[in-house]
This record gives sequence, C-alpha cells and structure tokens, in this order.
Amino acid sequence: MKPRNKRIAIIFAGLAVIGIAAALVLNAFQSNLVFFFTPSQVSAGEAPLERTFRVGGMVERGSLKRQSGQLDVQFVITDTAKTIPVIYSGILPDLFSEGKGVVVQGRLDSTGLFRAEEVLAKHDENYMPPEAQHALDEAQKKPTLRKP
Repeated sequence: MKPRNKRIAIIFAGLAVIGIAAALVLNAFQSNLVFFFTPSQVSAGEAPLERTFRVGGMVERGSLKRQSGQLDVQFVITDTAKTIPVIYSGILPDLFSEGKGVVVQGRLDSTGLFRAEEVLAKHDENYMPPEAQHALDEAQKKPTLRKP
C-alpha cells in the first residue's frame, strides 16, 4: 500500500472511531435526560407517557394517604391550576408534608397516575425548587374559569 493510501485509511478509521464515540455519548446523554413539567402541562398532554420525567408543585392539603404497615404513599401535586395524583413506594424525605413544595421523578401511566421513583422535598422554610416556584407563578398568572 502506498503511503498516501495509508494516510487516507488512517484518517477514515479515525473519523469512524470519533463518530462511534460521539454516537455512544449522545445515546447515553439522551437516556439520562429528564425533563421537568408542571401539573398543568401534564394535564394538557405535553408530558410523555411511559417515559421518566419530573413534576413539581405543592402537595395538596388533605391528599396524603398512607397504606397501613406498608411504604406505599398516595398524594396529589398541584400548581394551583391543575392536579396530578402520585403514588410512591418508599421512605419519604423528612421535610415532606402537605402544603409544601415537592418535585417527584417517575413515569405517567396510561390512566393518568404518576408513579414516582424519587421524591425530593425542599430543605428549609425559605427554599422551593426553582422549577416548582416558576410553575406556581405561571399557574397563578393564567386566568381560571369561575362558575357564577
């Protein structure tokens, strides 16, 4: 093989290796990418079914239900405009309570129930996740229909 042909072959092999590496990195990035949605966006059908994403808002007062002797918990997240029912099996964070900000990560099933895999609660009285605070602000800006 001539030296010129060897150089061309090495260049093509290098480009192939770089292309494969880039494809693997992009695939890993996409599979670990988790989007954030508000309850209003989820109710509007903007969130994907059977794919992991996050929902943030406030835990609706009076919605927390625990299964006796089990780790299963049901509650409702709201952005003051729409609500999303959530089920979670596991230990809740110490600061989790009704009326407080929360972000949950999981999947929405075909019935509209959000099956949480992880629950994140605020860490002190003054903090709310930025996504959740923005969601609440946006929901309060939207006009609500009131019945006379």
